[in-house]
Amino acid sequence: MPDLDFIVSPVQTKVEINDQENEEFIPGTLNIYAGTLDYESGDRKDPSTSTGPKVKTKGDIILFPQPSNSCNDPLNWTTLRKFKNFIIIIFITAFTAATSNDAGAVQDLLNELYGISYDSMNNSAGVLFLGIGFGTLFLTPLASLYGRKVTYFICIFLGLIGSVWFALVKSTSSAIWSQLFVGISESCAEAQVQLSLSEMYFAHNLGSVLTFYILATSIGTYLGPLLASVITANLGFRWVGWVAVFISAGTLIVIWFVMDETLFDRNRFMKHDVYHGVSPAASIESHKEKSDFPGSKKAITPDVVRSHEIVDSEEVDSTFEEGINDPPASYWKRTAMITLASNLKGTGIKQYFVQLKLLLKVFLYPPVIYSGLCWGIQNALLTFYLTVEDDQYYDPPYSYGNIAVGIMNVPCLIGAVIGCFFAGTLSDHFTIFMAKRNNGIQEAEYRLWFLFPPAIIAPVGLILFAVGTDNVWSWPPTYIGLGFIGFGYGCSGDVSMSYLMDAYPSLVIEMMTGVAVINNVMGCIFTFCCSPWLDALGNTKTFIILAVIEFVIMASAGFFIWYGKRIRIWTKSWYLEFCEIRDGI
Repeated sequence: MPDLDFIVSPVQTKVEINDQENEEFIPGTLNIYAGTLDYESGDRKDPSTSTGPKVKTKGDIILFPQPSNSCNDPLNWTTLRKFKNFIIIIFITAFTAATSNDAGAVQDLLNELYGISYDSMNNSAGVLFLGIGFGTLFLTPLASLYGRKVTYFICIFLGLIGSVWFALVKSTSSAIWSQLFVGISESCAEAQVQLSLSEMYFAHNLGSVLTFYILATSIGTYLGPLLASVITANLGFRWVGWVAVFISAGTLIVIWFVMDETLFDRNRFMKHDVYHGVSPAASIESHKEKSDFPGSKKAITPDVVRSHEIVDSEEVDSTFEEGINDPPASYWKRTAMITLASNLKGTGIKQYFVQLKLLLKVFLYPPVIYSGLCWGIQNALLTFYLTVEDDQYYDPPYSYGNIAVGIMNVPCLIGAVIGCFFAGTLSDHFTIFMAKRNNGIQEAEYRLWFLFPPAIIAPVGLILFAVGTDNVWSWPPTYIGLGFIGFGYGCSGDVSMSYLMDAYPSLVIEMMTGVAVINNVMGCIFTFCCSPWLDALGNTKTFIILAVIEFVIMASAGFFIWYGKRIRIWTKSWYLEFCEIRDGI
């Protein structure tokens, strides 16, 4: 049965702006709070006295998207079922991040035993970034047409192949090819994970949910090299690959038999897509007839149900009740490896390439570019401070061993954990607080305020780490610097993704794909630039430049706080057209 905590209640505020077919609709502007404030008296209005449209709420929060009454709707899954799938998804995120960052722990042995140069290992890291970014791009249409689950399976299977290749590596070509496959395996954690999470949880919880996603990424990124060092020290470097093979095999079994599919066509159970934000496939043709182009200001004809005109409780209730009689899906159906989209035509091959071409349009959206830069600079910086650790801390005057160098990632992880909860959980409460002050209206840019503290703290950490390394300071200031860097990592990932998911909620996987490509192309470029840059300028000058770049990118949040809504209004027609083409082809 659907979650009994949901209630259908009238609301006082302008809930009609959540409907894409309303001419006042703006992507990323959402009526999320059911209670409003009377600014003349300072008192809170009681929504229960309203005769306005009825929507599903939880407390004073208007649920977005509006769940159907079908028990198969992921938004209505039981807490236990959500938790089961959440754990699987988060584990996949952490595991693929770990395998993508473990090669550096064995590069000394590969160089000593097989003559694989450090430049070649550096090249393999660049290839890994390309595998992640473009793997995400090519897998995204598959997730839209054939379900989310199959993309997870494909990625983990390719990761298994890459891990076998890495366990048997004896040449430069094998090292590079293995990292390409390992990189593709992480691509499922770059966009599909965010989509799956957004299909199980409501918009007002996204910051908190993404906290655990970024936390899992941080754990894999920072502990992967440490675990690889421990395995190498106790079992030998080849077991780094073999351990990943065994875990990949177990994960494939869990995906096949335990993981549920989150693809669900909610529009089948809604008479009209009231307050949902996703155009029903069935209404696409009628919408085209009523407007010259998506997002047109042309008046909506009377046969289209306007949300603010819905006052009949029976009509509203029947909208939600259509899913009540939907029988629970069988075990084999909900765990099927492939779930076909409702708009699939034939085998879907033509649709795949149409969607792939359509994906390229996401790079026209300024918020996508900005989010990609925010997250991408973290990957770029990761390359630099890990390179300094690997190249300089093994040698005198530090003379660290493998495990000691791996432990240097622990301060980064601690900082990332703090950053995740600061920019994730706290930002959820902040956006609701701001919505209360804004007559219940939430703007996507509210989350960007949380980029200002890391815009100061993270660059300070970079400089502290570099100066401490060059001057052979004792470990506390250097490790504090790494903690500050980790804080920026956690904040940047959480804020940039939750902001973009709030701004364009119907295009989660498409927008995340754009971020993934930008993010990993940046990582690839900076990987190739890293060693020459450090050799030419040294640690301190290089990291001061990187600190300035990071500050400029993160402080640019001010531009989007000021102009972001105008940009969303400007891109509204693109957004609506994108949704219609994707759902109609």
